[in-house]
Amino acid sequence: MKVAIIGAGMVGSAAGFSIASAGIAQEIVFVDKSPALARAQAEDIAHAVPFGPACVLRHGGYDQVAGADLIVIAAGVAQQPGETRLNLLARNRAVFADVCGQITRYAPDAVLLVATNPVDIMTQITQDLTGFPARRVIGSGTILDTARFRALLGTHFGISPQSVHAYVLGEHGDSEVLAWSSARAGSLPLTTFAAQIAAPITATVRGEVDSAVRNAAYSIINGKGATWFGIGAGLAAIARAVLRDEQTVLSVSMVTPDVVGVRDVALSLPRIVGAGGIHADLMPDLSPDEDRALHHSATILRRTWDDLGKATA
Repeated sequence: MKVAIIGAGMVGSAAGFSIASAGIAQEIVFVDKSPALARAQAEDIAHAVPFGPACVLRHGGYDQVAGADLIVIAAGVAQQPGETRLNLLARNRAVFADVCGQITRYAPDAVLLVATNPVDIMTQITQDLTGFPARRVIGSGTILDTARFRALLGTHFGISPQSVHAYVLGEHGDSEVLAWSSARAGSLPLTTFAAQIAAPITATVRGEVDSAVRNAAYSIINGKGATWFGIGAGLAAIARAVLRDEQTVLSVSMVTPDVVGVRDVALSLPRIVGAGGIHADLMPDLSPDEDRALHHSATILRRTWDDLGKATA
């Protein structure tokens, strides 16, 4: 299996290292506007390969993505001082116009995995520019937010986060929705599990967990400037689900025909991911407040998409 990574910065390189270390792909190719950076990342990871599974690391131009089964897009421009979010999106759309044109030329059958933020809108941009079926254009979405939610609940309960089944829905951003009402620990609803082990989920606990999930990125950015290890591992998990046809349920973003009454919007839901991309969407049981919050999140994303269309018309 071959993976191409477009954008060899911290996120792209962390994804490449995670994919190589886990033995998910036989070949990884880096492409970047800086050929020296693409070469350096490929060589650095290649020097780690002797300590783990076999994997060939390459670098080059877009012609090197030919034959890729999965393409991770981690390219994009940074926001400038005083620049609006909409202007940033317009500039990133221009970058993606070139990237997507090259992808459709050299790898028209690949599954695309978008990591560039704001990831939901960039996922919709990618699907629009390539014309690929929506199920083949996956955004990393709330996969990392979901991991943070599970890790924090695991810490509260004193159990492995792998034993927590909970999802973050909607936007990867401020309007995201923590689906408390459908969350489980083991096979039990959170409140039942909490009562049995004497670790209640109080309003204070919920507030602390909610705040920690929403603000985790800001805390990390304040400490070291950016986040990359968590999302790198999340991208590797999505890659593994696609390349090994795992049929894994993951909270990822995709352009969705209808979500709580909002049409044609990219956001995260639990989805079954396997060979070829997304196979099915799943809607958790939500409380009325969670349902309203998801509608609000979807509306924000749809409005941003509409405003971007007007700005770039």
